[in-house]
Amino acid sequence: MAESLAPGLLDVAALQSAVLNSLDQFAVAVTVKDLASGRYEQANASAARLLGLEGRNLVGAQDAELFDATLAVALRAAEQQARATPSGVMAEHKLEIAGARRDFLAWRQVVAHADGHSRMIAIWQDVTETRRREAQLQTALGQLEQQQKANETLRRDVEGSQVRDALSGLYHRAHFEEQLCREADLSSREQREFALVAISVDNMEEIRHNHGVDGCERVIEALGRLLRAGTRAMDAPCRLGGDRFVVLLSGVGLATAHSRMEQLRRQCAQHIVAHNGQQIPFTVSMGVASFPHTAGLVDELMRSADRALASAREKGGNRIVLASIQFTPVN
Repeated sequence: MAESLAPGLLDVAALQSAVLNSLDQFAVAVTVKDLASGRYEQANASAARLLGLEGRNLVGAQDAELFDATLAVALRAAEQQARATPSGVMAEHKLEIAGARRDFLAWRQVVAHADGHSRMIAIWQDVTETRRREAQLQTALGQLEQQQKANETLRRDVEGSQVRDALSGLYHRAHFEEQLCREADLSSREQREFALVAISVDNMEEIRHNHGVDGCERVIEALGRLLRAGTRAMDAPCRLGGDRFVVLLSGVGLATAHSRMEQLRRQCAQHIVAHNGQQIPFTVSMGVASFPHTAGLVDELMRSADRALASAREKGGNRIVLASIQFTPVN
């Protein structure tokens, strides 16, 4: 019999029944379809059970007679792809069986028969539970990722609460003092300058009298936002307490610091804080000192900026005063 076959043809007829019955014992679903007619020639019991076709006669039927039009078109497209791929092809299908959606993988391959007709052999696998577990795993991984992000956000919030003032969003004094010491050390080694700006809100007692503590807090929040927006990442704006603020401006001298803080002063003077249906205007006074020109030590630099701030307040507020530059006599 084998000698009568043309080269490249496989006599599957003698093997089909035995193979299908053997695979049926392992619950492997197999169908065989004649490509010329598009009708099923064989299907084992596992195929009928898996595809929800028990009690129906698959042999001699076409896909359009067994499945809805959408699925029949999808099956035909998969078969066309298999016909163009001699080594076979795997496709995914979704079937509604007993009111529930099931997911399947189908391996298809075309084989040539001794009678000159080609057959499409398809091996079906129900992967519904596998897909469900994969979806559950993806959901769990997504939840884990979200939890990790939430933990990271919480960690940053905790760290931020340790170094930042909750009301203004600016650094606490302790963190600022660390930054100041590092900046002074760096500036001493690299022979560069930096500026320190002392800031206070003008007429805070008047604001408290007219708008209460909540009104004062809204002003502090607003000033904090303006300071954060008006400083660089390398700078260190800080709330010392109450209505007293200080800003470390890295790598700039008095002139540059004055120019930048003048912009902030004008922004504050033009900014209106809304509170309880009222508007709260506010202004600030500033004193600017420079390392090492107005002071060569950190403590003295702070005092120098405070003295300049006091001078600005004495002159009526809403202004900037520069600290005096120290001149070292030459012997």
